[in-house]
Amino acid sequence: MADKTSKPKAKAKKSTAEKKSSKSDISKQLEELNESLNQEKDKYLRLFAEFENFKKRTARERIELFKTAGQEVISAILPILDDFERAINQTLEEDRKPIEGFVLINNKLADVLKSNGLNVTETKIGDTFDAEIHEAITLIPAQDDAQKGKIIDIIEKGYQLGDKIIRFPKVVVGQ
Repeated sequence: MADKTSKPKAKAKKSTAEKKSSKSDISKQLEELNESLNQEKDKYLRLFAEFENFKKRTARERIELFKTAGQEVISAILPILDDFERAINQTLEEDRKPIEGFVLINNKLADVLKSNGLNVTETKIGDTFDAEIHEAITLIPAQDDAQKGKIIDIIEKGYQLGDKIIRFPKVVVGQ
């Protein structure tokens, strides 16, 4: 009978040792699960932030696309507008009566383009040349030092569609 009583004590010792090891195993598993949870939360937050940035970026791109949607068409029409202006400027004041219809068409075309966001880039003779908004066609010797780096002549007007320059003004610059 002594054998029978010693066996339960050994089982009891084993079970408390097993309990301690199982508690440490459970705590390790719990730590691993918490670490895994924190990693997944971090991944989720980063993915969410990335998605929010994507939505904002695509919204900005979409707005920009709508602003400049007709850029190619408007750019193709600009030489026609230039030709109208050159033709009108070549006629004398006395001879304007026969081409009055062309003047009206030119004005109407300019108004339609302006209503679609097209603006003439403000450039005047005597302004300082800026390579970011002007295109220098030629450099000519300046008659005096005051004309160095200044716009001497405007060959072709520049245009902006919204804030974007679609054609730089072509100018002659004093050197």
